[in-house]
Parts: sequence; structure tokens; C-alpha cells
Amino acid sequence: MTGKLTQAFEACLAGHSGREAVNGLTYAELDARSGELAAELPGDRLRIGIHAVNSTQYVVRYLAALRAGHVPFLIDAALGTVELRRIIEDCSLDLLYQDDLVALSPDGRRHDLLPDTEVCRFSSGSTGHPNCIEFSGDAVHAAARNWAAGTGLTGEDRIACFAALSNGLAFNTSLLATFLVGGALHLGHGLPTAGKVTRFVEETGATRLVGFPALYDSLVRRECRLGDVRLAISSGAPLRTATCLRFRAVTGVAICDYYGIAETGPLTFTPDPGPDGGLGGPLPGVELRPTETEVEVRSESMASRYLNAPGVFESRLTADGFYRTGDEGRLSDGELVLTGRSGRVINVGGRKVDPIEVSEVLHGIEAVHDAAVFGCEDTHGENVVAVVVTGEPGLTVDAVRRHCQEVLPGYKIPALIELVAEIPTNSIGKPSVTALRELMRRRRSK
Repeated sequence: MTGKLTQAFEACLAGHSGREAVNGLTYAELDARSGELAAELPGDRLRIGIHAVNSTQYVVRYLAALRAGHVPFLIDAALGTVELRRIIEDCSLDLLYQDDLVALSPDGRRHDLLPDTEVCRFSSGSTGHPNCIEFSGDAVHAAARNWAAGTGLTGEDRIACFAALSNGLAFNTSLLATFLVGGALHLGHGLPTAGKVTRFVEETGATRLVGFPALYDSLVRRECRLGDVRLAISSGAPLRTATCLRFRAVTGVAICDYYGIAETGPLTFTPDPGPDGGLGGPLPGVELRPTETEVEVRSESMASRYLNAPGVFESRLTADGFYRTGDEGRLSDGELVLTGRSGRVINVGGRKVDPIEVSEVLHGIEAVHDAAVFGCEDTHGENVVAVVVTGEPGLTVDAVRRHCQEVLPGYKIPALIELVAEIPTNSIGKPSVTALRELMRRRRSK
């Protein structure tokens, strides 16, 4: 049976055949290349991991997997060997695209996919390893359709996207959404320096720019101008008010910092953000319900469940189907304003880091007695992973850092490491994050 996403993409490929689709390739050419590759893929409803940076070939492989009736698993290219191996085992992947296609031999328990699952993506899990999120074709299509309608995306738009397609910022705003309206997608990859971004925008004639807050911080520092860009889109990490204000003053363009979650898709949007940190009103198909403890949401683009963590996703749903986000916030004149985070996940440049995972790595060091892992700002104001460790005499910061570098991908490696005699705790005996951050501040100020 042809999946909902295959039907949607094939309608786009046929309906916009002569227009540019991705990185100079027309929709007709993308149709031919993905169709040829789909015909070469063996088997029935295989699980195909895509672990690669943004490129035309990435899109070709993704479409080919869908058109062949398989399920693509989109894996962050920044993940290293250990995490990749864990995903392969947890999700029983059959094939893996990196530079080439590699056949795998999954063994052990094989979690069954839901019948309507068409795409899987990953979030940092509360279980100490990446949670594999199952999405139906209807949910992915709804995310793209509602984003296009809610943000005024048209066939005349040219998207310069510097977020990885494995991340919701790119996946939901820049892939199917662009194709639905017949727009052109241009994919950047690598470190988005100010010079690189401005050259890319100029070369592609981009009208929309998609990237994480660090990209906009870089552009502001260089006071770069952005040609034909009419809309700048950010998400995934806090965006500084000063960056927003300076960016608009230099470029005349507002940065639209929308609210979205991996498990629910994009949730809010405003074309003209104000200085109060508002993230906009709900997109079509989205309901927001702030409570006394956290913001609850329900959307047409909601995930189905976690493949490799049975029951965890379901435990975060209310009886009437709202997802408990862990974010604290309120509605102000219909726009969402976040006021805090009740969860413990650390946001590093748009990527989520689960402290449990880092803690497990630290406790793998024989000389470590205990460790506290938390988010903390460095001297540049960037949020990073920080750890405070107790251990045997002779344990060094360099030894802790080397061990982490051997196991963790770069963005999860602690940037701030302190060795202490005792970890400060709160009244119920848990590590006090307030005291830990103050400890880091005092140490840095010396």
C-alpha cells in the first residue's frame, strides 16, 4: 500500500516538475533520481537509517526509501559511533546510509513499528539514550501543510536551511512544506559562519533563512546584511532579545522564534515578533493549554509513540490527549510566552542533551565517586553542559574530559568540569542546580 507521504511527495514532484526543487535539481529530476534509487532498494518495509549531513543526495535517499515502501530513520549526523550503534540495536535497523548503503544484521528484540508509521526521528530521551519517535504519514503531512499555511509560504520562496534535516527545525519547515507549494530548497551544512551564510544567501537568492540561534548571533556580530531574505526562522534554543533587536536594526528582518517540540511538531508562529519574548500564536491544527505547572499542547502533527521506550511517550499524555511539554509558560494576547523549564534536558545550540546519558559516561570512570550534570552558561553566555565531580585523589579534569571525548559526540562533551570534595545538595538531598551554577560562576570569576 502506498504511504500517505509517498502520495504527497509524488503529487509535488509531478505538479511542479519544471521548477527548482533542491540545490538546483528540478522536481522532475528529483522524481527520476529518487525513483531509480527506490527501484534498487530490496525487501519489504525495511528500516533504513540516514546518518548524513544535509545534501541533495540526502533528500533523494529519503524520498527513495518512502517510495519503495520502507521507513526512513533520520539520525543526527553529529552522533558518534557509540550512539549510532545503540540506535541500530535499539531500533533494529536493516540498512544504513552514510557515505554508502550498508546492510545490517539486527539481532535481539525487535520492537514492532505501528502500521501507519512512515518516518522515525529522534529526541534526547529521559531513559539515557535517544528516543526513537514514530510518526504517521498524516502527522508529517499535517506539520508541513499547517506550517506552509500558517507562515504564508509560497512557490516563490527560496529556503536557505542551515539546520540538519534530522532536526524538526528543518524537517518540518523546509522539506515537505517547501515542496507542497513548489518552492526551492537550498541546504547548507557545516559550521554556519557569518561569511558562509551571507555568501550562501546571496548565491541562492534566498527569501527565507532557517537556522539555530548561534547562526543569528554570528550574523549580528559581523553586522551582515541578507539580500532578498524576508523571513528569518529560529527555534530549538533560547534566542537572545539583544540578538533579535540588533538583527532587525541591521537587516530590517525580524527573527521569528517559533515554539516546537520533536514529539509534537511546530506549534506557534508570529511574522512580527515583539520585544517581550513572545513565540507567537498557535499554528493551524494546534491547541495550547498553559496550566499552573507546565504548558500542554495538542497538534495534528503529534507523534504516535517512542519505538524503543514503550510507555514513556504515553505517560506524558493527559487523559484528553494533550502532551505535557515540561515547559512553563503563559498566553499573553494570544501569544505563548515561556517562563521556565520544568524538565532537566540541557539545550546546547538547539540540540538536546540528556544529563542521564552524560552521568552514565562519567560513572564509567573508575575513579569517579559521584557526578552532577546540568546546563550552565559559559563566559560567552552560551548554554553548555557542565559537570561537578567527586572522586579518588589523583582524578583530574583532563582525565574526565578525555574519557567523555572517547564516548560522546562533541556537543555532549562537558565544556565546564569542576572537581569538588562534596556536591552541594538541596533540602531533600538532591544536587542543588542553583548552588552548582553559583559554584561555576565563582570559579570562572577567579
